[in-house]
Amino acid sequence: MERSRQIAAAPKRAAADTWDVVSALIVDTLQRSPSIDAAAVAAVLDDAAPLGIMLIAGGHLDIQPLVLLADPVFLNITTVSGDGALSLDENVAPVPGGASATGWTVHLPVPEHLRSAAKSIVEASDHLSFDPPSGATKSADVRSGPAVDLTAVARRFQGSR
Repeated sequence: MERSRQIAAAPKRAAADTWDVVSALIVDTLQRSPSIDAAAVAAVLDDAAPLGIMLIAGGHLDIQPLVLLADPVFLNITTVSGDGALSLDENVAPVPGGASATGWTVHLPVPEHLRSAAKSIVEASDHLSFDPPSGATKSADVRSGPAVDLTAVARRFQGSR
């Protein structure tokens, strides 16, 4: 079952603190499985911290989710920045299904222009990937919402002058 979680970022939290919350959510979800070593999960996420912090600070996770696949868990994690972060009602409870997981992968939405800088982090672990998750749906892409008609905005702006 596909689930989603939103985590408050700046100005409520610094990017590093936000990554800590994201990591804790993943570890807490997977540590219920007898097949997965929670300390190993935490170590991989610690190694990925520079990349995760960069994605959060750059607003990339506001736009497109980080995805945890750990069958049966399919978890989309996005961040919320700006005014929305101050009023967000977060749910950081472990996601149901983690106890049944036997393997896991975190799919990171790294933009093409940042991939060379992040390549060594992702290649160092079998649990990190740049690839879109298999079985991803359009609901996993936050950008799939309605587009803004900039022409209509411009007309409205000119009409109010």
